[in-house]
Amino acid sequence: MNRRKFIQKSLFGLPIVLTVPSLFTQCRKENSPKLNGKSVIIVGAGISGLAAAKKLYENGFEVMVLEAQDKVGGRLRTNRSLGFAFDEGASWIHGVNGNPITTLAQQAGMTSIKTDDDSLIAYDFDGTEITEQRFNQIETEYNNVIKTLKNSGSLNLSFEELFSNLHNDKVSNRLWKFFLSTYLTFDTGDLNLLSSINYDEGENLGGDEHIATNGYDTIPNYLAKGINIKLNQRVTQVNYLSDKVIVTHNGSESKADYVIVTVPLGVLKKNLIEFSPELPPFKKEAIQKVGINCVNKFLVTFDRIFWDDEQYIAYTPEIRDKFNYFVNLNKINPNLKALMTFAYADYARLTESKSDAEIISEIMTHLKAIYGNSIPNPTNLLRTKWNSNEFSYGSYSFTAKETEIKHFQNLGQHLLKKVFFAGEHTHEKYFSNAHGAYLSGIREADTIIELQ
Repeated sequence: MNRRKFIQKSLFGLPIVLTVPSLFTQCRKENSPKLNGKSVIIVGAGISGLAAAKKLYENGFEVMVLEAQDKVGGRLRTNRSLGFAFDEGASWIHGVNGNPITTLAQQAGMTSIKTDDDSLIAYDFDGTEITEQRFNQIETEYNNVIKTLKNSGSLNLSFEELFSNLHNDKVSNRLWKFFLSTYLTFDTGDLNLLSSINYDEGENLGGDEHIATNGYDTIPNYLAKGINIKLNQRVTQVNYLSDKVIVTHNGSESKADYVIVTVPLGVLKKNLIEFSPELPPFKKEAIQKVGINCVNKFLVTFDRIFWDDEQYIAYTPEIRDKFNYFVNLNKINPNLKALMTFAYADYARLTESKSDAEIISEIMTHLKAIYGNSIPNPTNLLRTKWNSNEFSYGSYSFTAKETEIKHFQNLGQHLLKKVFFAGEHTHEKYFSNAHGAYLSGIREADTIIELQ
């Protein structure tokens, strides 16, 4: 699934203060790179933090990573509770050509398989098959609108408002709602918040789309090898008033020459980390202006396959963003009798208050509309709740109305050459992607290395 195929540019602890200087030296081995006398604390063990940690470690820095969760990976999170890998966050390598994730996957032992965007069958809400001619016709019209709509946009006007003004006849069309949902909202964010002029910002990497088959978490696990990582450490303050930066975590203090903050944008929006001095206005503005989307995944297993032998099954319900796209996981793993579907934006957030039984009922309503009432009920359900996840508060960043590209740049701007920032939301070209997050970590590591 090419997340930028259609919009690419023509893309807490006790309040006891302790100082723990020994934390830096616990994991240093005899064959480690020669020390250069400088230390770095990295807040967050997602792919950006681990990429920075690995490069800095290899260049002689004392590195310590503080991670609030009980394992590394951040939003590269894999669930294996059913005996196979279900990636709750990133699943695809979006364009294998020139993508650093392609090389990392090979090094880490992550296996993947090409997904075929053309292997698709579409159904209307009553189960009537949508002809390929009709589907392609609306897809072409959609692509033409996407190419030109921004010419009539403005900074304070949302995509949804502009689209409704110019194409009101298409607003209630179910197939149009499908394209707006799965081709745009999925890639970006809530259409009522999405910028009407910058919705197509972000660049695309070429090549096939590959989906991980043995778990995307193999990559962060690979990057974490040999790195001094402290799990279950909630960072509550970053104080950069003195020569050394002081990081408070679980009521303890650790000091370093530099700090890289890699927590997700959603966490920054919640102000869960106190900065002293407080963040400058340009940084606060960027945190506020850049949007954060929510995409939730739902995987259902069955005791037999009853669906079409295609990679993707499209469905056009009346409610936009609701279980309208199914990935046939049997095409990816012949041993799986499973479908994966999605909810986006506000409907994704709404699902987090629903029970498993309610979710299954809603998914099955759509599948029964297509395949009839005699299909079997699911044997298992796996799901995500990214909006309420206290370690992310959302899925990935997007260009909301009032968002300017400078805001992504400002999110990545360092403070006094002591506090640095990385993460997908800090990469002006590849925001919202795993490769953007990785490259941002390398960028900040290189900046610190160049300061020596």
